[in-house]
Amino acid sequence: MTPPRGRPPVLFPLFAAADTLPGVGPKAQSALAQLGIDRPRDLLLTLPNSGVRRRPVARLADIRPPETVTVSVLVGRHAPPTGRGRPWRVTCSDGAQDLVIVFFHPRRDWIESQLPTGQRRIVSGKVELFDGVAQMVHPDHILHEDASLPSEFEPVYPLGGGLTQRMMATAASGALARAPDLPEWIDPELLRTQGWPDWHAALTQAHAPQSPGDLSPLAPPRVRLAYDEFLAHQMTLALIRRDNRRRKGRQTQGDGRLQGKVISALPWPLTGAQSRAVTEIAEDMASDRRMNRLLQGDVGAGKTLVAMLSALIAVEAGGQAVLMAPTEILARQHARALEPLARAAGIRLAALTGRDKGELRAQLLEDLRMGRIDILVGTHAVFQKDVEFHDLRLAIIDEQHRFGVAQRLELSAKGDIPPDVLVMTATPIPRSLAMTQFGDLDLSVLDEKPPGRQPITTVMISDQRLNAVVERLRAALDSGARAYWVCPLVEESEAVDLTAAEARFQALRAVFGDDVRLVHGQMPPEQRDTAMADFASGKARILVATTVIEVGVDVPEATIMVIERAENFGLAQLHQLRGRVGRGQGASTCLLMYHAPLTEGGQKRLEILRETEDGFRIAEADLEMRGAGDMIGTAQSGLPRFRIADLEHQAGLMATARQDARNFLERDPQMDSPRGQAIRTLLWLMEQDKAVRLIGVG
Repeated sequence: MTPPRGRPPVLFPLFAAADTLPGVGPKAQSALAQLGIDRPRDLLLTLPNSGVRRRPVARLADIRPPETVTVSVLVGRHAPPTGRGRPWRVTCSDGAQDLVIVFFHPRRDWIESQLPTGQRRIVSGKVELFDGVAQMVHPDHILHEDASLPSEFEPVYPLGGGLTQRMMATAASGALARAPDLPEWIDPELLRTQGWPDWHAALTQAHAPQSPGDLSPLAPPRVRLAYDEFLAHQMTLALIRRDNRRRKGRQTQGDGRLQGKVISALPWPLTGAQSRAVTEIAEDMASDRRMNRLLQGDVGAGKTLVAMLSALIAVEAGGQAVLMAPTEILARQHARALEPLARAAGIRLAALTGRDKGELRAQLLEDLRMGRIDILVGTHAVFQKDVEFHDLRLAIIDEQHRFGVAQRLELSAKGDIPPDVLVMTATPIPRSLAMTQFGDLDLSVLDEKPPGRQPITTVMISDQRLNAVVERLRAALDSGARAYWVCPLVEESEAVDLTAAEARFQALRAVFGDDVRLVHGQMPPEQRDTAMADFASGKARILVATTVIEVGVDVPEATIMVIERAENFGLAQLHQLRGRVGRGQGASTCLLMYHAPLTEGGQKRLEILRETEDGFRIAEADLEMRGAGDMIGTAQSGLPRFRIADLEHQAGLMATARQDARNFLERDPQMDSPRGQAIRTLLWLMEQDKAVRLIGVG
């Protein structure tokens, strides 16, 4: 990949320190930093989030309190505070009516110089009635009579740490003064059809809204600036994707013999989606370029089997594969689930987690180095320096959103030639987020469920009917069922009124005796494994747990899922938890137990879950309700934090940017054209050079 060359000098003024802006001293610089504003460039991309309408009025009688107005008055009598905590009042008049201007904690010399008795001043601020008298508390503006009036619609910036609107407006004005005229990086035809202003004009207009409509995400200046962010991001992903495609990989071609053994041992055939995904992966691995593919599937769509069949391609070709999971529970669950398939294929599969120590670990590492282990399943422990493979051909990363980009790169660096990479996620991702988070990867989607999966009846029930739920559970257990009971917290918390898992475990133990086990993330791993094994074998029939069982746990005999205080969970998390049942032959039920009264959002989440099992529909609803920044897992995923662009409401704009970026690179791979040079400037402006350097090496 050709990364952007050094930052163009034309951008240097925008990357100076914030305290070079007018009115920004050390305190303001620190306060701006709290808002993520370190340089003039950051301030340019921090747009007003609302506005104040200031109506100029000729007479005090024309004011309709409460209202923000600008009016000329004659300054009258000052009334200093009469006691501690009392305000300073200044009575002003327009000759017919009075207006009392109120200040708390003012300095005498300041207030008397600002509002000298007997002089006319223009004041602007919110007027309210107090005991029938019009008063204005702390005017926003106090101006001499010959000064120009404040704007009738004034932008309001986000504030923090003692900043005032005046300080922000002054600093933003200083940043705008430094904004150079830059060459156009947007496709001319798109610019023309959309009617967008150029970059400089868009910034100027966005920082000086004339009406509430100018603050809308649909206002042309804001749409254009949002597109700039999307284009920079998608250009970076397109460059990385191109670099990955150019990077030589190893041609890994299987002969199908091990795959055939596993498929013939399955109780039912692969779904069409599974077959299609395995074919796509096999074609990628057989090519001489490195595979970077995302396998996305809904709960229960059979991703683990696709991962195993993909790993077998590497083994058939004489190499090794590694499957990496984010937690020890999930890694060991994968190892247990894949062991029968490995036996059917006649190969050796081993698990490595941080728990493995001493001679056992040393022997395992020796076997791995010598090629005696075909498939390794592990946690982040596989990143450690002493873990060496004999011939690693394929790295499979499960639940990618829990791993950082840097960790993905560490795994890619294992082996002399970087291995093919298959990323899996069980969290259905809305298309707009997938383009953002995984835009550098090719995509395979599992949108069918294997024939053995049962529909799940989902019921909302108040926690006031807890006793009825317990009785229903007793009847189900008597007929041989097994059940999960999920609680949000491990210990009682005074701050949050949620029933703790340990308290629920004790309560259910009192009713069901030795049939109940407890699992949570703070338990010693051995205890956790024992509890899980007891539940999987049927020795225990109720598993009380925290969300540690959210992904990967697979007990086909479990047919009941109780989720306590379900309204406190996110939609994606609820969908994952529900997916732990419905995996066997029995009819399954998910009870969403809530605490009344429900908030509007809580009610909507539970109703969506009750209406559908389609993870992609649920993901779109989740995005719509909570926004991209709050989606489950996105904090760890490296999702870009756009300053202006609004991912959930501008997905179409993102798609346009993605197509534009890919098409442009095909036409101008070296980015040497005038537009290519302009895009280089955009990448530096949006600091995408950091992303290019970080991800480009992998």
